[in-house]
Amino acid sequence: MVDSKSIFSVAMKVESGDASLSWSGAAGSMQVADKYFIASVTKMYITVLVMKLIDEGKLSLEDKISKYLPSDFCSALHVFKGVDYSNQLTIKHLITNTSGIPDYFFHKQENGRAAADDLLEGKDGSWPLERTIELIKGLKPKFKPGSKAAYSDSNYQLLGRIIEEVSGLSIPEIMKTYIFDPLGLKNTYVYQDTLDNNPVPFYYGAKKLWLPNYIASVGPEGGIVSTVDEVMVFLKAFFGGIFFPKEKITTLKEWKMIFPPPGFFHFGIGLEKLWIPRILFPFKYPGEILGFWGQTGTFAFYNPKTDLYFCGATNQVNGKGHRKATGLMIDTIKSML
Repeated sequence: MVDSKSIFSVAMKVESGDASLSWSGAAGSMQVADKYFIASVTKMYITVLVMKLIDEGKLSLEDKISKYLPSDFCSALHVFKGVDYSNQLTIKHLITNTSGIPDYFFHKQENGRAAADDLLEGKDGSWPLERTIELIKGLKPKFKPGSKAAYSDSNYQLLGRIIEEVSGLSIPEIMKTYIFDPLGLKNTYVYQDTLDNNPVPFYYGAKKLWLPNYIASVGPEGGIVSTVDEVMVFLKAFFGGIFFPKEKITTLKEWKMIFPPPGFFHFGIGLEKLWIPRILFPFKYPGEILGFWGQTGTFAFYNPKTDLYFCGATNQVNGKGHRKATGLMIDTIKSML
């Protein structure tokens, strides 16, 4: 992967359900034990929090978001073709990316630029929820809530605030209480200290990016730091019935196709599935590959057909890391069939 000259650091781990097969490796500027920003793989941890709060009777997927957020947040949040759908938005719309709310990160503004442009040019800056809401209220929603799916980090910023309101805990606190401590994760945390330079940097092409103020401001959408060993512990717990019964995974599979950006894949209830056309693999179809991507080429996926788990980081924002990781996962799965 590193020899491709488009990936400058990589660390990953592959493990079977019973751990009889367990391999990890790193190349380029990374070591296996290095901490890295897991980016949007964080959203899978948010799924756990939402499911656990539902089990505790503290919220429901059908709850209106206006039940938990201030009226000034929700007012005129989603006005599509002259109709205000703001009071119809639900938690399910957020966690399934079917709200239609624009993605503050990639959605182009009137000046033709997106928030991502400044960040990818190395201009660090904070994006707290208040700033996100101010921006998206000036942007055109993509569609009527529930009618389609479009990836939007804005959804998870809103979801994070709702989790904090319901639990009475900050995102770092509830992550630690509900996930990190129960799993015994010692090297996993929500990034808050902008002076913390322990995580390895990521790249946009050949350009190294260091955006501590940004990462520290977007905890629920992509702010977790971890290692391949500890992401593997979480991944196996997610699909292994530690957080909720295994049978609940089936209820998360309400798939809708997501189109670029950031890529082609299916999105369910807080869960992703790789898009793998059967016609390309007529003899050894890999089956479902379930989990989550991160924008910086991070990944955490499970293949039920072979009972294999994959996680890691390519630390590359431009999509080349995602393609390399996809090929590696599919080739490994096919070799086990």
